[in-house]
Amino acid sequence: MYIQILGSAAGGGFPQWNCNCANCKGYRDGSLRATARTQSSIALSDDGEHWILCNASPDIRAQLQGFAPMQPARALRDTGIDAIVLLDSQIDHTTGLLSLREGCPHQVWCTEMVHQDLTTGFPLFNMLEHWNGGLVWNRIELDASFTIEACPNLRFSPFPLRSAAPPYSPHRFDPHPGDNLGLMVEDLRTGGKLFYAPGLGKVDAGLLQRMHDADVLLVDGTLWDNDEMQRRGVGTRTGTEMGHLPQNGPGGMLEVLEAFPEQRKVLIHINNTNPILDEDSAERAELHRRGVEVAFDGMSITL
Repeated sequence: MYIQILGSAAGGGFPQWNCNCANCKGYRDGSLRATARTQSSIALSDDGEHWILCNASPDIRAQLQGFAPMQPARALRDTGIDAIVLLDSQIDHTTGLLSLREGCPHQVWCTEMVHQDLTTGFPLFNMLEHWNGGLVWNRIELDASFTIEACPNLRFSPFPLRSAAPPYSPHRFDPHPGDNLGLMVEDLRTGGKLFYAPGLGKVDAGLLQRMHDADVLLVDGTLWDNDEMQRRGVGTRTGTEMGHLPQNGPGGMLEVLEAFPEQRKVLIHINNTNPILDEDSAERAELHRRGVEVAFDGMSITL
């Protein structure tokens, strides 16, 4: 299985266009040793030619331009994208579908809850019908694994995550299983398993067991501290209120990851305020000490 990190930041990317927090300002004036990042998305393949896009970020055009297999040039109009899996209906994970309209129809896999959001509060399915039929919905059932024809050696096993539906969702304050997903992706030839959960608000016993079964844990790295955005003066809500488990503190992501000494551990979906973006920070050094990596745009993993 080939895993390509197309984008590794949370919504807004890094540096965020309208933000002058210590990280964003430091990156712009050169006082911070850090790497720019686009909004979170990955691509998966079992042969390096046919790719399944997991989430479609607003930065999709630049992400595709930066990864040569996405334009194999086998025909006058071509793409390496064969299918799209949506883990939720958030703007920063779905808006890129608008930029892919010239390639419609696209096979899109998502839950009933995500499909509801994307045909009501944010009606991308309806809008894109005008481009060659738009998006073809393939339903993800929470209790069933599935394969996708383009990459038949990859088996996707979805599981619900405790997180928040977007503000425009009809059930914003009435959460349902299927609002947010994680994925276990297994290569049926090699046996390699990826645990992918870019939006993760709480880890329960069931998730811990899934994580034990994986070889690579690609998990939520949004915030270092739960009150980080409040302390930095750029937000009013905590990480857990937004559906993101912080890295630091009792029960935080670093404590969770301590239980997995054998797995490769990688943080993704990193907010622009997170001090781990500063490669010289004490927080980044702590990650290194614990054997936890920070995803970056263009990172490649093979299982």
